[in-house]
Amino acid sequence: MGAMLRKIVEGCLFFLKKQMSSSRATIAGDAKIYWDTKFYNSGTKQSIRIGHNSLVRGGFMIFGHGGDIQVGDNCYIGHNTYIWSAKSIKIGDRVLISHGVNIHDNNSHPVNAEKRHQHFMHMLQKGHPTSGLDLNEKAIVIEDDAWIGFNATILKGITVGKGAIVAACSVVTKDVSPFTIVAGNPAKMVKTISQDSDEQNY
Repeated sequence: MGAMLRKIVEGCLFFLKKQMSSSRATIAGDAKIYWDTKFYNSGTKQSIRIGHNSLVRGGFMIFGHGGDIQVGDNCYIGHNTYIWSAKSIKIGDRVLISHGVNIHDNNSHPVNAEKRHQHFMHMLQKGHPTSGLDLNEKAIVIEDDAWIGFNATILKGITVGKGAIVAACSVVTKDVSPFTIVAGNPAKMVKTISQDSDEQNY
């Protein structure tokens, strides 16, 4: 009886969180939005889209002057993962993103010190600016079946190929080829993945 009650309560919590989030994101009916999920959306609810049967935690941010985040079907986004978009971040189907991951399609602030300070002051006083901001935005694509390990960072302009694995704590500054494992800072390929076997060591 205890397990059944727990399941009912959990279902109610998921429903409430989804209802609370529905004005800030477009969420598939069977997706699960955990209580620690946060949507910081300066755009429309179409700017963040969560696919079918995906389980989502962490934070999603759309900048005031633009941005787009798409999470595919059957994905997992871990606790304390933050996805920040000023251009476009597209996550495919069956992608696992562990806890503590950072994904940024932009520089977050201008490179010029004076403009950076102006940007900071604008955010404090008025929120994110809606125009006139150059953050050197470049789209990110994470293809189907990729796995991003905990505390990894994916920087702007990156494509992580189908079935690729980004090892824990890696910093990805270049494209990751399909069915490879990358590790380190900056991340480098350490191995290709055989699609026919379940290899345990790399």
